[in-house]
Amino acid sequence: MTQRTRRRTRREPATAADVERGVRQLLADKVSGTMAGVWLLAPEHLRLGTFDLLCAWLDRPGAQVQPRLALQVMHEAALCLTGVRRAQGALSQKGFELANGLPFVATDQALHDLFAPIPIQRTQGFQVALGLMRRAGGHFQGDLLAIDPHHLRSFTKRQTRRHRHKETEEAVKTVQTFFCFDVQTQQPVAFTLGSSSRTVSQGAPELLALARDILQPRPGQTLVLADNEHLTADLFAHVAEQTPFDLLAPMPRGLPQQERLARLPHALFAPRWAGFATARQPYRFAQRPDLDLLQIIQRGGETPDAYHYTPFLATTDQRDDLDLLLRDFPRRWRLEEFFNDYQAMGWNRAGTLNLNIRYAHLSLALAAQASVHQLRQRLGPPYDRWEADHLAKHLLMGLDGDIRVHDDTIVVTFYNAPAALRPHYEHLPAKLRAEGLNPRLPWLYDFQLDFRFR
Repeated sequence: MTQRTRRRTRREPATAADVERGVRQLLADKVSGTMAGVWLLAPEHLRLGTFDLLCAWLDRPGAQVQPRLALQVMHEAALCLTGVRRAQGALSQKGFELANGLPFVATDQALHDLFAPIPIQRTQGFQVALGLMRRAGGHFQGDLLAIDPHHLRSFTKRQTRRHRHKETEEAVKTVQTFFCFDVQTQQPVAFTLGSSSRTVSQGAPELLALARDILQPRPGQTLVLADNEHLTADLFAHVAEQTPFDLLAPMPRGLPQQERLARLPHALFAPRWAGFATARQPYRFAQRPDLDLLQIIQRGGETPDAYHYTPFLATTDQRDDLDLLLRDFPRRWRLEEFFNDYQAMGWNRAGTLNLNIRYAHLSLALAAQASVHQLRQRLGPPYDRWEADHLAKHLLMGLDGDIRVHDDTIVVTFYNAPAALRPHYEHLPAKLRAEGLNPRLPWLYDFQLDFRFR
């Protein structure tokens, strides 16, 4: 089924020959619309090898419709229109479907039918393949990571455990999502998810396994920053014994902990400067007395009656206390900047709770975010500071243009494009060849792509 207009759907033939015939007819007819800006992502897909990844994930050749449907979901994520296809009006007849190599826009149900049979493990393989491409492209440094449980509000009709985001709010249905970020580049490495009943101890080991497969760090190279939700014996034992990562997490700072730390000998603390001292001591969980960990304590205040303590727990004693407490851990909050910038691409709500479908949608949003990140970095200020929904509204969906074919080249002509685009996109095939890339678009039958500015 295809979404022809906001309220009207119809069946369309979707064999490889029918799709190619429809695309070539649209190119021959020419298309004019306000979504010409989405074509700016096409060269980023070539740089990332996105379409090849989609074909491998779906186990379908590029001539078939399935990889193109996945590309449609990626572009919807880039446009911040995930899950609201009908409410936002029709995407068809504006150049959007052509950018996906399709002559139509598929309905939600058609996409659900595509993703529902794909097992989670296979989609995780897609994440790893994408992560390896991003790592090769310099998107990750891999020395400092942050892991974070992120609750997506779900509108499923199923009976599920409810989660309260704040004490003053009503508990709501959620999908439990676990993200891993490269703190230094502020880019997502991988994610995993589950129902709202899944705990951090259950989700974090799977997430760290994905991060290990992508980053392939040496033992002791990478520090993982967690929050107090990750302070469990099972997780610390898993990281210490079965991964190459080091782990650092804050410990409770309540009154009982403050009283306990106040009884430590003053000689244990090393003064760093006025009002600041640090100490370290061995620590063991009651559930795992065989597991040797390190407690690092930050003490503030000038006099004993003003002392206050902030304890942390680490799996390693090979790192400097000041580096951990003052340089590394505060940078964990950069992940909030990522969510502010990109959560509109699909990480702020969830519809279905079918995990195969959710994994597929969020993994494609991860690929869309990689493309949008490259686009923002290429264009520079002010675009590299725009949030995803602002970029989508004013650039990807805010440019009037037409799409036509000339010889073996699809020509996208912009009529109101900012001047910053011209140096990067005019004479695009030559620019891609200079980067060592084949400028032909495999999902558009090996046409080249070029841009004109009027």
